[in-house]
Amino acid sequence: MNFKLQSEFAPTGDQPTAIEKLSKGLENGEKYQTLLGVTGSGKTFTIANVVEKVQKPTLVLAHNKTLAAQLFMEFKEFFPENAVEYFVSYYDYYQPEAYVAVTDTYIEKDLAINAEIEKLRLSTTTSLMSGRRDVIVVASVSCIYGLGNPAEYKNQIIRISKGQTLSRNTFLFDLVNILYARTTADFQRGNFRVKGDNVEVFLAYADYAYRITFWGDEVENLESFDPVSGKRMEQMKDIAIFPANIYIAPRDQLPTIIHEIQDELKEHIDRVGKIIYSR
Repeated sequence: MNFKLQSEFAPTGDQPTAIEKLSKGLENGEKYQTLLGVTGSGKTFTIANVVEKVQKPTLVLAHNKTLAAQLFMEFKEFFPENAVEYFVSYYDYYQPEAYVAVTDTYIEKDLAINAEIEKLRLSTTTSLMSGRRDVIVVASVSCIYGLGNPAEYKNQIIRISKGQTLSRNTFLFDLVNILYARTTADFQRGNFRVKGDNVEVFLAYADYAYRITFWGDEVENLESFDPVSGKRMEQMKDIAIFPANIYIAPRDQLPTIIHEIQDELKEHIDRVGKIIYSR
């Protein structure tokens, strides 16, 4: 799908010239360009026109969460049919752990994670890994930090087609491997449950769930549904289930990771002489 800008207004004043020059600069591979003389939503509208003109995935960086949220809402209004995503730190509060050697005092790590922002971060990753090109990511500087290997993340995606031969138990193990948790109580994001021949998966990055119906080792039916009302939303031929966490390690790499942690721990003990453990 192409970017499709929707607005009741048209560029005026110096905006058409700015849009044309910025677009040509991007097409010519210019690394740096600066937009001057436009403020507020007018600047967002100008850039939105550039995005529509060049038709390329776009990253918009803001210096804080407040500005990022404002830009996210503005781009969402301009591109309601495209994937406009929000990617900022999911911590409402974060106090790193610390050790004061002089007084032999350990300060425990304390944090609070915003579940809604975590969903939006996962939604961003899902849009980027789905292969679609009409993606705008509005982010704070947290997006520049390492988030793991994209190739490894992509390899963990579960793809299912109607009529496919698939063992239900294998499918359940695959869900656990990509960090979905089985539940028989509250059905929340990142959970799955088994009801007879049906496996229901509440996606960690969306407000809807998938219902996969098995007939023996065959996928008989695929549909999305509202996890609150249980009402069916759409019949589907193919689905993709993305991991429930951005940070995911393949099982075949776990032994290597464990050995590296052990080596680092030994090095720390040799240097400091003690272990301080916090859950």
